Amino acid sequence: MAARLLSAGFPLSVYNRTREKALPFSAGGARVASSPREAAARAEIVISMVADDSASRNVWLGKDGALAEAQPGAVLIESSTLSVAWVKELARAVTGHDCRFLDAPVTGTKPHAASGELVFLVGGALEVLDSVRPVLSVLGREVIHLGPEGSGAMMKLINNFTCGVQAASFAEALSMIKASGLDPAKAVSILTDGAPGSGILKRVASRTAAQDFTPNFSARLMTKDLAYAVHEASARGIRLKTASAALEVFQQAIAAGHGDEDFSVVTKALQQG
Repeated sequence: MAARLLSAGFPLSVYNRTREKALPFSAGGARVASSPREAAARAEIVISMVADDSASRNVWLGKDGALAEAQPGAVLIESSTLSVAWVKELARAVTGHDCRFLDAPVTGTKPHAASGELVFLVGGALEVLDSVRPVLSVLGREVIHLGPEGSGAMMKLINNFTCGVQAASFAEALSMIKASGLDPAKAVSILTDGAPGSGILKRVASRTAAQDFTPNFSARLMTKDLAYAVHEASARGIRLKTASAALEVFQQAIAAGHGDEDFSVVTKALQQG
């Protein structure tokens, strides 16, 4: 995302808690900040992309957090996949600092970010969204306004738990294929080319066939998203039975030491189990 903004000529400050990961952007003209607070200073737009609620809270409200130095009127965009409760709390904190807020998680992984093909799922005021469309258009192919703050976070959790369920069900399907003595290549082809053949299923099948689990989206992050989704549903009196089952499968993958591999590794973990 940072590289896309630089290539479009936007002045940019970047911060990463591992400074070495941010340093390469200095060659492209970005200012490498030593803290979120420093990165946010003088910025008209601040975008956060981190792993979870705890990391988001720290980058915005922690010691040297971005909100402490954000300019009045600046637009603060949280693009991480987070719980709805935290996003709403953050929105209130941002408003209290006379800044404007967008809850704008994305669909897509590293290749989509690199090519500007992300899809933004946005919660917040439409007029605030309109003011930052030139920036978001560089980062994504589509921007979908879903309603007030928290709407984007909710939709992203629904999106991701559905993906997790599909990945876990495919892992179980592979177990049945193996146990039944079916030709794996033929059986997987029937699934990927037939009615079950969603984009996620095809991606997981391809990664499994190649035994390439280099992370684009880690099993640990998928597990976190499934847990958040189950919690959000429970708070609304809904029991996500399939998501809960998928969560157990992914927790098994993490217990087997696969947490930092691509989430498609769930197929390998289940076979090992």
